[in-house]
Amino acid sequence: MASLLALTACATASGDDAEGDSAASGDKAALVIAQGGLGDQSYNDTANEGFQRALNDTGLEGNTIESNDIVGQGEQLLRRAGQSGIDLILDLEFTHNEVIGDVAADFPESDWAIFNAEAPGENVASVLFQEQEGSYLAGALAAMQTTNTDDPRINSDKVIGVIGGSSGVGIDKFIVGYMQGAQDVDPDVKVLTAYANDFADPAKGQQLAQSMFEQGADIVYSVAGGTGAGVIQAAEEANHYAIGVDDNQDGVAPGSVLTSVLKRSDLAVEQLMHDYADGNFPGGKTVSFGLKEDAVGLTEFEYTKDQIAPATLDKLDELRQQIIDGDIEVWNVVEQGYPDYYTGQ
Repeated sequence: MASLLALTACATASGDDAEGDSAASGDKAALVIAQGGLGDQSYNDTANEGFQRALNDTGLEGNTIESNDIVGQGEQLLRRAGQSGIDLILDLEFTHNEVIGDVAADFPESDWAIFNAEAPGENVASVLFQEQEGSYLAGALAAMQTTNTDDPRINSDKVIGVIGGSSGVGIDKFIVGYMQGAQDVDPDVKVLTAYANDFADPAKGQQLAQSMFEQGADIVYSVAGGTGAGVIQAAEEANHYAIGVDDNQDGVAPGSVLTSVLKRSDLAVEQLMHDYADGNFPGGKTVSFGLKEDAVGLTEFEYTKDQIAPATLDKLDELRQQIIDGDIEVWNVVEQGYPDYYTGQ
């Protein structure tokens, strides 16, 4: 198992250094890192930031769990965590939803959480993000910006793109939300789609983005973890735009990242750890984070605001509120399947 399981020590808080709930002191937590690994400047890194903050706040002791084959070794890794007596296991890898319920049943003294998926079990909390809501706003922005030919990064073609890390409902909910937002704003905008089949291959992301730019796209959204670094590089080299994901990636290539679709995995991790420390862990429940909870959305356009028309920004604010109020229902492929306008690659 030594080659199977890597436990990377995180900052811990205990004794006099911990300001959190003393009942949690000495309890152990683990964060299972998803595909793409730490260093992705995206989903995993964002979640780990929240994990480390919560360790300090709650008095929990903690580690991260990583593997080069996090999908294939999922059940072994989780069982090893249970056997190690870890009290709270937070699993960022959505494919583990197929095994985490069975593992949790064998280790009822531990509490478990699965992110981006649902799983059964009285000691299992399921965490879902409404990523399609933030992606809808990104698609609406891209559809409006692709017609703004006063922007030197924009061409005359009504073409935008999106690249997924893999095909499946967890990623496709981003893609379909993006497509819906674009079509609702301008049905004439063409949305190119592609999959990298990898969350840690910047070269593949760069290649796919370059192909889209050659097909007339001037804005490409990356939903592919660390692979997205290549998409941003391609946008910078082509003098077009990328849209980042999960974390605020606007500063990776200032001016070349139109915005980033934030997914505050750090907030969700922190909330569950505080709930656990307070004795309120939501075992057996599904917890949802969306626009209403300020857990998804767009960045503040720190480097690109001057290139975006004020009317576009006003429209985005209007769309955001309509989603929160329920006046706009953003398609969720997890619950609704695939709409007719989604054609895959």
